[in-house]
This record gives sequence, C-alpha cells and structure tokens, in this order.
Amino acid sequence: MNDLKTAPTDRALAALRYQTAARDLEHIVRNIAARYIVQQVPLTWRLLHAIEAEALADLGFASRHDALMLGLFQRPSDLPYPETDETVDFGVSTALPAVFAFAVSAYEEAARGAAQQASHEASQQAAPRRVQAWGD
Repeated sequence: MNDLKTAPTDRALAALRYQTAARDLEHIVRNIAARYIVQQVPLTWRLLHAIEAEALADLGFASRHDALMLGLFQRPSDLPYPETDETVDFGVSTALPAVFAFAVSAYEEAARGAAQQASHEASQQAAPRRVQAWGD
C-alpha cells in the first residue's frame, strides 16, 4: 500500500525532474533557434518543425532524462500543425507544445531586442552630440 508520508515527496521529486528537463529542453531549443536568428531566418512552420525534431533528437537531452520524461515533451499526434514556408502565427493561443513555445519565445525576444537596438541607434543619430570640456 502507498505510504502517505512518501507520496508528497515522490510528487515533489517528479515535479523537480520535470522542471529540470523543461529547463534543459528550453536551453537546447534556444541554442538551435539562435543559429537561425543570427542568420535572420524567419520562423516558418517548416523551420519550427525542424527545430522541434532536432531538439527532441538531442542525444544529450535523451541521455540526461528517462524515456517517460522525454515522452512528456513529444507533441501529441492529434495536434497537427502546418508544414509550410509561411511565417508562424499562433494568434493569441497560449496552448503550445513545449518546443514550439520555447522557439517562439526565443524569436520574440530577439525581435524585441532588435527593435530596442534600432530605436536606440535612431535616437543616437537624431540627437546632436554635445561636446563637453572635461578640464574646465
């Protein structure tokens, strides 16, 4: 019979294992996405599927986590997504498979960073530089 005192510990351990695997997978996905972001490749459905396949096939990820844990990050087969060269658009949906969510997040962060950089550069060019005599 289940010992009521160990059950919460087992749940906490399982939650910790899941969080560790999720952080590991997010790191892997962000590294893969970064290769494409640096090259300014837009996030298309076909690329998103390629990122997912590469991340889930990562041997380091597979060796650090058991098969049951790996299965939790597999996209259910009844959740089909397009495999086209159209730009990814999930609208306002927040229910995404983990790899998709991590990749979209990486692209969104890169877009925000690029917009901030462009805004900063534009403000630097628009503002006249003042010369200050530091020795006075």
